[in-house]
Amino acid sequence: MTIEQVDRLLTVKEVLAMVAIGKTKLYEMIQLEEFPEPIKLGQMSRWSLLEVQEWITQQKNNRAA
Repeated sequence: MTIEQVDRLLTVKEVLAMVAIGKTKLYEMIQLEEFPEPIKLGQMSRWSLLEVQEWITQQKNNRAA
C-alpha cells in the first residue's frame, strides 16, 4: 500500500482548505449530492481523504470535457 492509498478522516477545516469553498457552500453541495457525505462520529463530521481527493480529480476531469 502506498501513501496515496492510505485513507484518513478529515475535519471540516481540512476539507474547506483543500477545496477552497465556504462551509455553507460545502453543506449545500452535500445536500445536493454534489460532494461526498461526511462520516458521522457522534456529533462530529469527518470526510474520507480518498473520497475528497477523488472529488477533486473529478472536478479537474470535468473541466477538460
